[in-house]
Amino acid sequence: MSGPASAANGITTAELETFLYDEADLLDSWRLEEWVELFLPDGTYEVPTTDAPEGSPSTALHFVADSMTVLRGRVSRLMSADGYAESPHARTRRLVSNVRLLEVDGDSVRLAANFIIARMKKGAQDLFIGHYDHLLKISDGEFRFQRRRSILDLEALRPQRSVSIII
Repeated sequence: MSGPASAANGITTAELETFLYDEADLLDSWRLEEWVELFLPDGTYEVPTTDAPEGSPSTALHFVADSMTVLRGRVSRLMSADGYAESPHARTRRLVSNVRLLEVDGDSVRLAANFIIARMKKGAQDLFIGHYDHLLKISDGEFRFQRRRSILDLEALRPQRSVSIII
């Protein structure tokens, strides 16, 4: 799928990898105001629950199902000293692999990738393991998130207890 789609549309897996690696760096560096600018004005950020990983936010419970208004509020709270869940900020390290171009339709690009996010805070270390199913749009020659979907492969949030970082 990636060969014909990339050849026909000029999009390469290397470009998608660079986009995801740069995004991971923004998140690990807590540059969330810059990160949120990677979204289109009508973009969404989704993290489905572990018992319904393929569910839609309209029909299944999600850990996160943010419109841009809600996402900007989330970023504001995470960056605030009053956001106790992440104040002080946890240290995170994201590993992104197996980036695959799934589909290209005009200016829409669907991609998949695997991730491992290590979160270190107050002597605790948590791992979030999963995969991405993102829908990007090409806007002014750059990739932007139409839908950023992070699907956790965990069976439950133990010992993590909660999702207080961007997954």
